[in-house]
Amino acid sequence: MAVSLWFFTTEKASAFVVVRSLKTVFRYHLGTIAFGSFIVAVVEWIRYVMKYFEKQAEAQKNRVMVVLLKILQCCIWCFEKCIKFLNKNAYIQTALMGTNFCVSAKKAFFLILRNALRFGTVAVLGNGIRLIGFLCIMSGTGCIGYLLMNEMHPDVSPFFPLILMLICGYIVSNLFMNVFGLAVDTCLQCFLAVEEMGVGGEFVPSSLDAFVKDSAPKQDS
Repeated sequence: MAVSLWFFTTEKASAFVVVRSLKTVFRYHLGTIAFGSFIVAVVEWIRYVMKYFEKQAEAQKNRVMVVLLKILQCCIWCFEKCIKFLNKNAYIQTALMGTNFCVSAKKAFFLILRNALRFGTVAVLGNGIRLIGFLCIMSGTGCIGYLLMNEMHPDVSPFFPLILMLICGYIVSNLFMNVFGLAVDTCLQCFLAVEEMGVGGEFVPSSLDAFVKDSAPKQDS
């Protein structure tokens, strides 16, 4: 929500949209968030039930049933990943258009189909940047922690404090890069909205403005 509000703001450098986006979410979109989370929870619950049945089949030494349940769990896991991906894009559509979850999920699905190459390219590049950021944050945390431990407590082994620092670095980097990935996906959908509707070009960042004009559908004269 904050990224979409920022994208469609002319004064981007001075825009402070976090508080406004929180108010909008809590006032209008809590039901959408709850419904999307409920769908993911149901799919995960079904997968855990299949895991329980697998344990029961193993206890009864029913190898055929174990294999079938493993295959079923694999299919459910793939379905869960698809649902989570569609959920994320449906939330972005809700932030952009203000529609309910079902309508947003439908729009997100067909938007991905129409722009599969762009979504694939952004996904590959985004995952690469996320991996680099993840490694940089963790390695930076470890290096700074090691230097601080040597300066403050040179007679103490830095092994266990470093482990704790790396765990904290892992958690922080995971949270930060997840937010970064969501912001990238939101900017992509904002860009596609401007391109497909042919309005709002003045809100596009200058680095994207020329590309939007060049890639806009040509009108027959």
